[in-house]
Amino acid sequence: MRLQDYAEAMHWYRKAAEQGNAIAQFNLGVMYSNGEGVKRDQTEAAKWYRLAAAQGNVSALCNLGVMYDGMDVGQDQTEAAKWYRLAAEQGNATAQFNLGLKYELGEGIPKNCTESVKWYRLAAEQGNAQAQYNLGVMYENGEGVN
Repeated sequence: MRLQDYAEAMHWYRKAAEQGNAIAQFNLGVMYSNGEGVKRDQTEAAKWYRLAAAQGNVSALCNLGVMYDGMDVGQDQTEAAKWYRLAAEQGNATAQFNLGLKYELGEGIPKNCTESVKWYRLAAEQGNAQAQYNLGVMYENGEGVN
């Protein structure tokens, strides 16, 4: 069994992140978000996610959506939808599902069942079980029919 050394990981990620490495920036965001080796700090996590997202890191884009979807950085459904869309357009199944949900519920963007089905379908085709289920419900309720 390996023991994790978060402090050492943090040290090396920070060195790489400060030189602009997007994956290291993303990993720092995760460590701050989860409180791994550091005190949990959502503001600091968002800072590192934004830096990684600015370089096109799809996971960072999605995680920013999650942060704005919840209370981590101040709930803002419009901002969450923006970040989900950026990640969803690059093929991130979690972001596609979350964007589909935003369209289904009309959270942060106008309710639109056609758009909801579109994004659920993309996530479902990648094996996202929740998207598959939500598609079934929408079609059963007549919401998936154009």
